[in-house]
Amino acid sequence: MSATNVIKSLTASDIRGMKGDTPIVCLTAYTTPVAEIADTACDLILVGDSVGMVLHGLPSTLGVTMDMMVMHAKAVARGTKRALIVVDMPFGSYEQSPEQAFENASRLMVETGCGAVKLEGGVDMAPTIAFLVKRGIPVMAHIGLTPQAVNTFGGYKVQGRGDDGDRLMADARAVDEAGAFSVVIEKVPASLGDKITAEISIPTVGIGAGAGCDGQVLVVDDMMGMFTNFKPKFVKRYATVRAEGERAVAEYAEEVRARTFPGPEHTFADEVKK
Repeated sequence: MSATNVIKSLTASDIRGMKGDTPIVCLTAYTTPVAEIADTACDLILVGDSVGMVLHGLPSTLGVTMDMMVMHAKAVARGTKRALIVVDMPFGSYEQSPEQAFENASRLMVETGCGAVKLEGGVDMAPTIAFLVKRGIPVMAHIGLTPQAVNTFGGYKVQGRGDDGDRLMADARAVDEAGAFSVVIEKVPASLGDKITAEISIPTVGIGAGAGCDGQVLVVDDMMGMFTNFKPKFVKRYATVRAEGERAVAEYAEEVRARTFPGPEHTFADEVKK
């Protein structure tokens, strides 16, 4: 491959430089084939701890482990050439101390080759973010509805309404000042997403935070229609993969039971034709 054909992977610095420019496109991915698809159009691929719910059938993200994140991030890395890979730090892997966070974040980067990590929290986690950034680990922050704290919030509720907007604005300022290169804002009023985006110096990536954010992220299984019984208000389904998969399986089962599959074109002869 000549030097002119080398595909340059985006970095955390590149993403930060997109502030106020072309909107940042982000999707989750947990497997090599999906990463290959996402990499064709996305600037950032998030290996989210949502993997616990969408691939492993867990009731929340709380049961996700470091080993699970490492395994799926390695798979995503095999299918990614251009997009920045960001890996979620799972619940319990960073909250205890900045030192604990560095140990686990450095493991993620060394073992997976990802370009950054993501952790949840604002003002309270700002010292940890600063600790990591000073030691060479790019950090994407996550404020608003933070799924790892869903039990504290009492469910997946909209955050930042009324006076609560001041809390989230403080969170946004704190992670910006701590050195995060971007911040996910989840499930807040669009007006608050706009306000935060205008005030802080780093890109905002919204999920249920309005079109005014510097970018958008969705869980790939949600936007592809893998689930029929779960559709948050902020999700648009761009495909119906679940329905198409069920159709294909039903057709396959019908042909197997009718003995029309495998047909001659799928069957090996006794002798090779000369």
